[in-house]
Amino acid sequence: MSEHVIETNVTIAELGEGTVELAYPAMKELRPHLADPPDFVARVRLQQAEGYRLIGSFDASGAVVAAAGFRLAHSLAWGRYLYIDDLSTLPAARRQGHARALLRWINDEARRLGCEQLHLDSGTHRHDAHRRYLSSGFIIPALHFSKSIPAK
Repeated sequence: MSEHVIETNVTIAELGEGTVELAYPAMKELRPHLADPPDFVARVRLQQAEGYRLIGSFDASGAVVAAAGFRLAHSLAWGRYLYIDDLSTLPAARRQGHARALLRWINDEARRLGCEQLHLDSGTHRHDAHRRYLSSGFIIPALHFSKSIPAK
C-alpha cells in the first residue's frame, strides 16, 4: 500500500489484499445493498479481475473515511480513459477535503497512465457530489440511459 499525502490530514493509499475491507463503511454509504464486509470484499475481488482498483482516504486517526473505485478503459468515443465507478465519503468526514484528494489522486494516475479523459456517472439526486465534480473540472456532456433486463 503506497501512500500519498494530498491534503492536510488526508492520506490517500491504494487498497489491496488485506486492506480492501477498510473501505467498506464509506462504500456502504453509496452502495447500501452491500450486505457486509465479506460481501464487499468478494465483489471488489471480482471487479479487480476486470481491472478495478480501489483507493482510500485516511483521516488523521488512520481510518478510511472516503473511498474511490476506478478502472482503465478504452473506447472509440473517448480513447484511453479512467472510469470512476464509485466515490463515497462518510457523512461525518464530508467537507474535509477527502473527495477532492481522491479526485486529485485519480487525475494524477490518469495522467501517469496516459489517459485522455476521466469519466463517471452520478445519480441525479446527488447534488453535493455534482458540485464537487463540477468544481473539479468535470462537465456534463451527455445523459446516461439505462435499462434493466428482466430474467425470463
